[in-house]
Amino acid sequence: MADVRSDPEDLDALVQRVDPDRWLSSRFIGDPDERADVVALYAYDHELARAPKVASNSLLGEIRLTWWREALDEIFEGRAVRRHPTAQALAAVVARRGLQRAPLEAMIDGRYRELDAAPMTEVEALEWARETAGRAAQAAVAVLDPAARSEQAIAAAAAWALSLRVGERPELRGAFRLLLSEGRREASRLSAAAFPAVAHAAFAPIRARGRSTASFGSRLKITLAVASGRI
Repeated sequence: MADVRSDPEDLDALVQRVDPDRWLSSRFIGDPDERADVVALYAYDHELARAPKVASNSLLGEIRLTWWREALDEIFEGRAVRRHPTAQALAAVVARRGLQRAPLEAMIDGRYRELDAAPMTEVEALEWARETAGRAAQAAVAVLDPAARSEQAIAAAAAWALSLRVGERPELRGAFRLLLSEGRREASRLSAAAFPAVAHAAFAPIRARGRSTASFGSRLKITLAVASGRI
């Protein structure tokens, strides 16, 4: 189930390629071990996101998501973890940081809605964004600042996730704006150490307009967000 690439163990290169916004936000994590652990969380989220996309039908998608739920069983029950680069990395992060299972499992649950080809309602889209990218950010905060209120990262990261869908679903724009407003309030309460977990939400307005974040101006925007602690 791993992506085919030159070095299957190089999760940093994988995330840089498939998830450039969050990869860039991780560059603002000063400690290399913490940075690698957060990148492992993003690689895990990428694997979950792939399940609905690469499966030819919903049953196969469910099988892929079940595979990851079983991997969590192995990790949290202290059993031998299947030999998959991301599963192995996730197990190491959980062991090092004492992460809770709930956010990691919610990330799996959030992907089931994507197995349904019907467009998400506004309520479903908000729940999907919170349970996927939002929970990933919550887990990242637990790595970066265990004393922080990790739930304060959920709305900002969810707004970023929803911004990726607004271009093709303009009817979600109102919900996106409300979520971004909430995310800005909550993110401003995070510590400087925890803030890189949501820094990529500074890209949400750009992504909602269907624009690339590869420009110098976009890079400056996230740098200023980290410096100010505001997205």
